[in-house]
Amino acid sequence: MNVTNWDQAYQENFTPWDKGQPAPPLVEWVARHALTGRVLVPGCGVGHDVAHLVSRDIDAYGLDIAPTAVARAKEHYPQLAERFECADLFNFKCQYDAIVEHTCLCALPPEWRGKYRDAVASLLKPGGLLVGVFFINPEMDPGETGPPFGISEDDLTTLFAEDFEVIENYLPGAAYPGREGRERLRVLRLTGGPESARR
Repeated sequence: MNVTNWDQAYQENFTPWDKGQPAPPLVEWVARHALTGRVLVPGCGVGHDVAHLVSRDIDAYGLDIAPTAVARAKEHYPQLAERFECADLFNFKCQYDAIVEHTCLCALPPEWRGKYRDAVASLLKPGGLLVGVFFINPEMDPGETGPPFGISEDDLTTLFAEDFEVIENYLPGAAYPGREGRERLRVLRLTGGPESARR
């Protein structure tokens, strides 16, 4: 199966990224920080991260390109059904105060990273935050190329250097079993104006 056919993956229950709970580094981060305004979770899957953010009184919304994932998110969290939308991140028009990222960037081919950065910039209000848990060193089988596609810390820095400033950057203490020490939590603030977000 082509793992980049995300809806097929959900239909066939081939979803090793779904651990049945919100991402531990994000849980750890939101326990110590306040997020205000509207928050987007791109690539939200079946909605665990969105549900956790809402439980912390954060006005969070989930976006996913896979209809089956969105349908399952609404089934898992019927009280939050209106917060989940099936749409393409690269053709989505709305404004948010923050974006919370966990598995979206690492799911995309490396050549799409600039496209991802521009989409994030266009969706954030000026001064908005990108709170990301980035897969620096995914465990790969011999010969496996991804997804997930790991990104080095240097490449992560270069990717967001132009229109974002780094607010936090650290190795999270919490992780899914097997991911300890292989992810990086980075908080970035959009510094570019609307014209840069529309590049």
